Amino acid sequence: MKRLLITIKYDGTEYHGWQVQSNALSVQEEFQNAVERVFGERLDVKGCSRTDSGVHADMYCLTLDTDMNISSEGVVMALNTKLPKDISAIDCKEVPDTFHPRYDCKSKTYVYRIYNGKIRDPFLERYAYHYRFPLDAEYLNSEAQHFVGTHDFSGFCSVKSDVEDTVRTITKAEVKREGDMVLFTFEGDGFLYNMVRIMVGTLLFVSEGKIKSGELKDVISSKTRSRAGKTAPAKGLYLSKVNY
Repeated sequence: MKRLLITIKYDGTEYHGWQVQSNALSVQEEFQNAVERVFGERLDVKGCSRTDSGVHADMYCLTLDTDMNISSEGVVMALNTKLPKDISAIDCKEVPDTFHPRYDCKSKTYVYRIYNGKIRDPFLERYAYHYRFPLDAEYLNSEAQHFVGTHDFSGFCSVKSDVEDTVRTITKAEVKREGDMVLFTFEGDGFLYNMVRIMVGTLLFVSEGKIKSGELKDVISSKTRSRAGKTAPAKGLYLSKVNY
């Protein structure tokens, strides 16, 4: 028996997140369907993270155990003949049988994409949040540094979250402009439910003057959801990198 670490990417528009659900289509369910067709049995698939409904992934890692004699390249090729067009396997390698894609993860990087053009672009509708008001990326980048460090992010998670430990360490918070696209990048040891989307929404409140310059530190320390900004739409969010 060998353990395979498989890397995929997916367009999350049509899915209710990664994890299998009884009443909605998930990425995990579609992936397990493909695995069953390739390996001849419905293998247990463990993912590196939960993702919200509608969120995308440039890099998502998962493991499965198999005794089938098939090369890593063969696994990738075979899976891609069975997966739907909005999910692709991009890499596969054997790892120790003690490896866990979630618990062995050192950090994750998320990128949120805002299309900051005046006119809505239909070709970006599924993949970026259209925000037509001017954004000063340099100013927002400066304000975003308040997120860096170890904080209790109680005010930056959905009220639906039942996680008891809300302390997380953010090692990178960056806002930069590339033409009409403004990219919000966050790296940390973990993220709460809706946390990145609320961080982005809070920075939009900063941009709108609803949170004044320098007040973000107090918003974080308040641990109060009502002090933070709105939850930005899921379609702009990408799990960009999983670091082991």
